[in-house]
Amino acid sequence: MSGGIDYGNLMHRAMRGLIHDVLTDVAERGLPGEHHFFITFDTQYPDVELADWLSDRYPGEMTVVLQHRFDDLEVGEDGFAVTLSFGEAPERLYIPYHAIKTFVDPSVEFGLRFETQEDADEDDEDEDDPTPPEGGPEGPSDGQHDAEVVRLDSFRKQ
Repeated sequence: MSGGIDYGNLMHRAMRGLIHDVLTDVAERGLPGEHHFFITFDTQYPDVELADWLSDRYPGEMTVVLQHRFDDLEVGEDGFAVTLSFGEAPERLYIPYHAIKTFVDPSVEFGLRFETQEDADEDDEDEDDPTPPEGGPEGPSDGQHDAEVVRLDSFRKQ
């Protein structure tokens, strides 16, 4: 057997599918109860669409909140589009799922973090211990993104 099971890519696909399904449900029914989302994404990722002034202000990554003030959520197979208010100015954004770095619903302490292979390589350089992170996939992912659950301590209200 030459390759083995690529758990990193399988998890990656499953977690992107989960985000797609959650957003599809929200687009059809609205946000239930206290649910809301913090979505951090790479503003330079191919096919991301946002106003030039937002791209200039957030040249690497940006976090948007889907809670009370969002309109026209359209969910596609490769990404989603939404209109958000920045101040009083509505802006349309398109975010491919592969551009997403974190997806958090603090109302139920749920979160996902997607790392690039470069991020994982930087972590490896910082550690002498070759053991993979707890709960993380083992083995290389050939430049693909890996998914792992985010600890939500930093999002908790004090």
